[in-house]
Amino acid sequence: MEEEGPYVRAGGRLPGDPVPDPGLGPVERRRISYARTFVHRLPALLLIVGAFYDYFTPQDFTAAPFFTAAPLVAAPLYSRRGTVLTGLASVAVVLAIHLRLGIVLHTDAITEAATVATVAVLAVLINALVRRSSEQLASAREIAEAAQRAVLPEPAERIGGFEIAARYEAAQEGAFIGGDLYAVQDTPHGVRLVVGDVRGKGMGAVAAVAVVIGAFREAAEQEATLEAVAQRLERALAREGTRRDGLDAFEGFTTAVLAELPHGDGVVRIVDRGHPPPLLLQVDGTVSTLQVQEPALPLGMGELGVWPDRAEEFAFPGGATLLVYTDGLSEARDARGVFYDPAARLAGRTFRTPGALLGILAKEVRRYSGGWMTDDMAMIAVRHP
Repeated sequence: MEEEGPYVRAGGRLPGDPVPDPGLGPVERRRISYARTFVHRLPALLLIVGAFYDYFTPQDFTAAPFFTAAPLVAAPLYSRRGTVLTGLASVAVVLAIHLRLGIVLHTDAITEAATVATVAVLAVLINALVRRSSEQLASAREIAEAAQRAVLPEPAERIGGFEIAARYEAAQEGAFIGGDLYAVQDTPHGVRLVVGDVRGKGMGAVAAVAVVIGAFREAAEQEATLEAVAQRLERALAREGTRRDGLDAFEGFTTAVLAELPHGDGVVRIVDRGHPPPLLLQVDGTVSTLQVQEPALPLGMGELGVWPDRAEEFAFPGGATLLVYTDGLSEARDARGVFYDPAARLAGRTFRTPGALLGILAKEVRRYSGGWMTDDMAMIAVRHP
């Protein structure tokens, strides 16, 4: 087999295989790096240009815009010390040129120096506000990350004899909390898991995620069948809906896949509540879609009708990997608007571990979409030993 980075493609790369959109290439990255370097050096450049302009032009011309722009540009980019030094350098350059030209006591020269000094002081104040906002943002991000870990903790690498990996990818890099969810739990009935996607965004979606996961962890231990677990989640969301006001009280729902992996049976049972079907990756690179015959309505829509949950059973042979994901993966688009097809993209490839599979998927989807994902993405991969 031909090795391709962190994964192996069974049988080698075939001609015509789809290649993900490369996203930002080396040229684009170099351009961004050059732009950042230029902006960081811009205050010094403004001082140099201003000094030459003021010195070599007639006295009626003024370089005050250059000298005032330098500390203002430095304020959001530099530290407090760097901003203060830039402001002092601006005032010093102005005074030095005026002394050299012998006009330091002229009215226009005094006005120019006072203007530059005033702007330098304002730049230091702006820098303090920017630093304070940055500290508050960093604190908020830490709180969000802690909340994300509390609601969606990383599962152990081995649960009930199965190799497990989970991954959450926010649509916007740096964001942590969203409406996608996953949970895995070992129970007397086997390893049970849920992957879902809550309608909506913001804290309302996060609250629904907490409700679903809390109900799942309790029901997974207590209920004898996977169908009963799904019904417990339905009732939990219905109770949550009665406590909400406005549109969410009537239209809120959660798509979800529930799976049960009995110990030692070599099968997987699935209940699909309006969610993208899981994929089964065989050891030879074959990929099959575990599409149930009778999918039910999403969780939280029970008032629209009665569709009894029916768990369907599929073979889960040794060495195979079960991949359950949210639509952030399958609905990612490239520059032409073409959806990412995980079944087609994974066909013919094998991965050393479930974690390697999810890591490669996350990178490929971001490259495929050019870094502009429109929805969060949650994934769980389970390998049969």
